[in-house]
Amino acid sequence: MIKKAVKNKIRKDRHKRIRNKVQGTPERPRLNVFRSNKQIYAQLIDDQQGVTLASASSIDKEIKAQCEGITKSEAAKIVGAQVAKNAKEAGITKCVFDRAGYVYQGRVQSLADGAREAGLEF
Repeated sequence: MIKKAVKNKIRKDRHKRIRNKVQGTPERPRLNVFRSNKQIYAQLIDDQQGVTLASASSIDKEIKAQCEGITKSEAAKIVGAQVAKNAKEAGITKCVFDRAGYVYQGRVQSLADGAREAGLEF
């Protein structure tokens, strides 16, 4: 039990260091990723105004229906494609990627690949 708490504290400290360098603007918002054990969430954030411009997650109704019976990495790719689609509807084509201290592999990488394939540049 204590080991998991320490790992999460290390990730949060890493995220703080990343956030000192990565800032979202209205022209180029920050694509933030959060993953839990079962779900994955992504949102485009304008840090100057403190607002979320577009978002998608694996618990959204249309995505949840697509994600039944597939792996979590495949679901993350679908979430990445959906957040890119929502971004295009909001007029956003470029962003900066904020992996939130997670290692760039597995579900985080799948989400990024899905967003890139759907036309989001970062």
